Amino acid sequence: MQPYILSCCSTADLSKDYFEQREIHYVCFHFTIDGEEYADDLGQSMPFEEFYGKIAAGAMPTTSLVNTAQFIEFFEPFLKEGKDILHLSFSSGLSGTYAAALLAQEELKERYPDRTLVIVDSLGASSGYGLMVDTLADMRDNGVSLQDAAAWIEEHKLNLHHWFFSTDLTHYKRGGRISPTAFVVGSILGINPLMNMDDGGHLTPRFKINGKKRVMREIVKQMELHAENGLDYDKKCFISNSACHEDAETVAALVESTFPKLNGKVLINSVGTVVGSHTGPGTVALFFWGDSRKKD
Repeated sequence: MQPYILSCCSTADLSKDYFEQREIHYVCFHFTIDGEEYADDLGQSMPFEEFYGKIAAGAMPTTSLVNTAQFIEFFEPFLKEGKDILHLSFSSGLSGTYAAALLAQEELKERYPDRTLVIVDSLGASSGYGLMVDTLADMRDNGVSLQDAAAWIEEHKLNLHHWFFSTDLTHYKRGGRISPTAFVVGSILGINPLMNMDDGGHLTPRFKINGKKRVMREIVKQMELHAENGLDYDKKCFISNSACHEDAETVAALVESTFPKLNGKVLINSVGTVVGSHTGPGTVALFFWGDSRKKD
């Protein structure tokens, strides 16, 4: 029996089996596509292949966060059972979910004054957020207390790097994130935007790279520059992708050949339906522990 409940949002973009194996609980965002609402339940209600196929055909999904009532419904059964909870929230820089979780925490503290419910803003997303949760699961399994684990992730969350590139700008144009002119020019020149997560948990454009092979080399170069211990990096590395698994495999192979002390193989996940509603297909994201993202 675990000493406390470790939980997160579905937008950590790990598989259902992975969450179950690591005993990590998750609460689902929702998305609407073609007029129907679905839970962001890790591809159970709508397989990722179907979801990205709909986007490729022109669908424009919308998303909804986990609200306060849904958080109360999620947390309360654990508290009723006398269990304490450490919840790592999806980035406040991308969603109001963290604020909703804090309101739930305030209400539940009145109902269960003897229980502990700690909410931490991850300032992360997708499988980078997932790598943080995975690290907390390792700490929990090694006997680290809830309060010590919460303090550690609060101190180190900005050491988790998120680097993304996209090889398909179609969804960005449809959603108004880039202009039609930028789309045409970028497509002709083979421009692949390389982005990362800043210290406020926002997705930020960094470079415009010409060509898929070059952007793959550049994203691994950023890991060389920022990874903890450089080429001697010996922690885990996660990758997520939106309907471009072969590209993700290529990046994973580059990472594994560049960092021989890596802790296990690179874990490749799918970008889930909520994050994928905003990126569309063609995105590869690389996540690792490194130097601080905090601005000086």
